Amino acid sequence: MSSGYGTSRTSGDVRLESANGVVPHHGCPFREVAAVIRVTDFLPSSACVSANAHALARYAALCQERELVPIVEPEVLMDGSHTIERCDDVTGSVLHAVFNALFDQGVALEGMLLKPNMFIAGKACSRQPSVEEVATGTLRCLRRHVPAAVPGIIFLSGGQNARLATVHLNAINRLPGLKPWKITFSYGRALQDPALEAWHGRDENLAAGQMALYRRANCNGAASVGKYTDEMELETVSADDPPHRRDWRDD
Repeated sequence: MSSGYGTSRTSGDVRLESANGVVPHHGCPFREVAAVIRVTDFLPSSACVSANAHALARYAALCQERELVPIVEPEVLMDGSHTIERCDDVTGSVLHAVFNALFDQGVALEGMLLKPNMFIAGKACSRQPSVEEVATGTLRCLRRHVPAAVPGIIFLSGGQNARLATVHLNAINRLPGLKPWKITFSYGRALQDPALEAWHGRDENLAAGQMALYRRANCNGAASVGKYTDEMELETVSADDPPHRRDWRDD
């Protein structure tokens, strides 16, 4: 739905209404709603940010009314040539607007998850930031705009390559200082692409695809507690190996 030139907004409440009554009531059901924010020198417009924040918050409120846990995903896209400083400005403004809207809609922050982008430059930017810059800037932005009542932040990969998304997550979790939320991952392409590439749709590559998926899950799990190492990328695992998680469990 249009919200001004070059912008769009998300409307999740219609889809939620259509799904009412079909969500199972066992366990802890989640429902995700995403808004994508394009970045240029003059975008997003204030109307775009406001409209998307309202739609995300309204959807989250409807989820909680139906005893669903909303996963709120305001994604600032990494497409384009914008700098990391521009990403900082836009991401901060979007998160500020989203949490204001969540408050206005009466959303219980303790009963939701936030799925944001990391603090990165556009893919076409001539200067790509270091891992330390990404980690430091991302955590600073979260501390400024995400209330401590939110239990978890689950990053999207947003087009980063698989290994870099893991390295960034690890660096964020290794930073000292206050992190009142659980910081982990909800990757799509960065988790699946290596497995799909290894598998290539062929039965004879099935084991290789499974191994690639396992390795990425293993590495990202370790990064979620700041215990990822480069050596983990070289490990091979057999079906008889004991569970690896005891080596990096967050106690």
